[in-house]
Amino acid sequence: MENLVNMVAQRAGLSEEKARTAVDTVVGFLKQHAPPALSGQIDSLVSGGEGQAGASGIASKIGGMFGKKNSE
Repeated sequence: MENLVNMVAQRAGLSEEKARTAVDTVVGFLKQHAPPALSGQIDSLVSGGEGQAGASGIASKIGGMFGKKNSE
């Protein structure tokens, strides 16, 4: 999760504290609205088990869920 928080802080120009709040809010929203089977997968991805590539992949997938494609 630290990689994701750092990426959000850097890209959005936020403090680490505000980035963590943003990530927690988005993850909570996704878990609340996702099917139960997907909720566990969200936890697994956010836990950082996939390292930096995992964080980038999460950002792409989350962006795709909201109709935004990652240009990287």
